[in-house]
Amino acid sequence: MSRNKNVIIVGGGIIGLSSAYFLQKEGHNVTVLDKSNMDGGASHVNAGYITPSHIIPLASPGMISKGIKYMFNSASPFYMKPRLDMDFMKWAWYFKKSSTTSKVKQAMPIIKDINLLSRELFEGIKASGDLGDFHLERKGLLMVYQTQKEGDHEMEVARIAGDMGLEVNTLDSEGLGKVEPNIKLNALGAVHYECDGHTTPTQFMERMIDYLPKCGVKINKNEEVLDVVVSGDKITEVKTNKDNYKADEVVFAAGSWTSQLSKKLNLNMPLQAGKGYRINVESPTNISMPAILMEAKMAVTPMQGYTRFAGTMEFSGINHDIRRERVEAIARGAERYYEGLKISEEDKSNAQCGLRPVTPDGLPYIGASKQFGNLTLATGHAMMGWSLGPATGKLVTELISDKKLSMNINPFAPERKF
Repeated sequence: MSRNKNVIIVGGGIIGLSSAYFLQKEGHNVTVLDKSNMDGGASHVNAGYITPSHIIPLASPGMISKGIKYMFNSASPFYMKPRLDMDFMKWAWYFKKSSTTSKVKQAMPIIKDINLLSRELFEGIKASGDLGDFHLERKGLLMVYQTQKEGDHEMEVARIAGDMGLEVNTLDSEGLGKVEPNIKLNALGAVHYECDGHTTPTQFMERMIDYLPKCGVKINKNEEVLDVVVSGDKITEVKTNKDNYKADEVVFAAGSWTSQLSKKLNLNMPLQAGKGYRINVESPTNISMPAILMEAKMAVTPMQGYTRFAGTMEFSGINHDIRRERVEAIARGAERYYEGLKISEEDKSNAQCGLRPVTPDGLPYIGASKQFGNLTLATGHAMMGWSLGPATGKLVTELISDKKLSMNINPFAPERKF
């Protein structure tokens, strides 16, 4: 049995809070530091999906050529802003190297396994009653297509997912009408991944931020890490704009900002911020099923109190600038699929964005640092950060508590070669 440790977690998103949740259950003393007010960002504006079906990593064949094609259209779903930035150019080169059929094939079972582990942990958190009765449903996810080309592509993914043991169904337009009965979809059909679930992220985050301090976890908002003091192969102190902290263990779970933190320690962890947007529509939409609208490359989620329309992957560095053309593209995309849906100017003007941390190969960084004996890294989950939050928190806790790991994490090695 490992001794109880003082753990500093840098980052208060879903990954940091899930780590705090499981670490305090093991008896560790936990302090979470976050530079923001912890009421925005990727953990709050995502589509809320729990997605074992997302077995194909972002780095897949054809993505770079799509990125180049889209590069000069800032309203496109996958936008890389041209910029002379050494880190970005290196990352793009690694991304291209990772986008091979054989690497995707290797990644698929790993992505499936960590998603299934996380789905089970979400259900365990709900069953524990710790966070009260938060919104968690498993209705599945519809991959809705308007063209046969996208349909054929998704049928192939569905076949692989089915062979891997995931529950999946195909629907023609009539079948789609039965599954989503209260609003007409302009679509040829859909693939229904029954294995998937969804939540309302803001609700879960608020409950977690409320629950953890009651269990002794210190949550320090608006506190930015300025420096990390090292002695030999150990981090001895974390310095912020407000205080200095000594720690037995340190967890970097700061999402896209982890690249800046890791530079302070000369760690080579290529990471880029992929900006996503969301529009919340509070008036009734009659949408009852989570869906990805394939040609529009966007997500739709019925949440508690509103329907969320989310999407885009924009690589333009670390900033929270909202490009109106991208918001308009999401609204137009949704209106093309759902008959009679109209997203108001007010809803569009209240759009928010968040930065997802993206690794070059589409697999997260989860593991102990090779260089520093008391540093654990947990970031780089791209579009699966929400889905993989609890699993990552559990794995971080097992590493720090010297316990048997729930799964093999070698593919997530933070200092892996690309």
